[in-house]
Amino acid sequence: MNVGVGLPTTTPGTDGAMVLEWARRADAGPFSSLAVLDRVVYDCLDPFAALAAAAAVTGRVRLATMIAIGPLRPTALLAKQAASVHALSGRRLTLGLAVGARIEDYEAASVEHRGRGRRLSEQLAYLRGGIDEDRVGPPRDGIELLVGGASGQAFSRMARYADGYAHGGGPPRAFAGAAARANAAWRDLGRPGRPRLWGQGYFALGDVEGGNAYLRDYYAFTGPFAERVVAANLTSARAIKDFLRGYEEAGCDELVLFPTSADAAELDRLTEVVAA
Repeated sequence: MNVGVGLPTTTPGTDGAMVLEWARRADAGPFSSLAVLDRVVYDCLDPFAALAAAAAVTGRVRLATMIAIGPLRPTALLAKQAASVHALSGRRLTLGLAVGARIEDYEAASVEHRGRGRRLSEQLAYLRGGIDEDRVGPPRDGIELLVGGASGQAFSRMARYADGYAHGGGPPRAFAGAAARANAAWRDLGRPGRPRLWGQGYFALGDVEGGNAYLRDYYAFTGPFAERVVAANLTSARAIKDFLRGYEEAGCDELVLFPTSADAAELDRLTEVVAA
């Protein structure tokens, strides 16, 4: 199993210099990917802008959205943004897409929340090529495409259009259940092999209280469920190692650990754990 790390694009106090420092250090470390989250109504950086910046200071790691909310963007613009990052990074983009869970993001973007699943399916078909007759460039070939979500429709979209599945987080047993559904959907469509399986989690090895406070704020829209997210925050080397072991045993191909603090020392701490 490969291990990636998230850029601190949604954590309090992040600026451009911090993002570039994280990207440089991750590229020089034991990580296989750099990933970003996506949200409109929050003090955070745009995912494609952040990955473009990371592309300029990295040359090895894959750059991933885990996930970007596809239906918030016009389809051609989404394709243009993704293809641009892919080109700027030397063809290193993994594009994870889903419908998102926050209605307020749709309201702020003046996009109808209803019908978002259908629009995402249309976007995936577009991204897979042919519809625009290659008029919207740069070329999109080589972009690894993931689909996230927990509904039956999400797994069907993944199997029909994508290269793999992006899980939204949780304990290894939750990932194992989702992976089984992804594999089943893949087989049902008669696709050869199996989907690539990506997972994610949160960690705080320094300022645990600050990290927990960030998660409470970021997931406040879920109500009491936010405390379950906080409880799952990985706050020790032992917890991270157990988490890695559990995901690997569940068949995960790429596990991304997202920071809950922008302090670059957190990346140093995680590097020690992963390298060991």
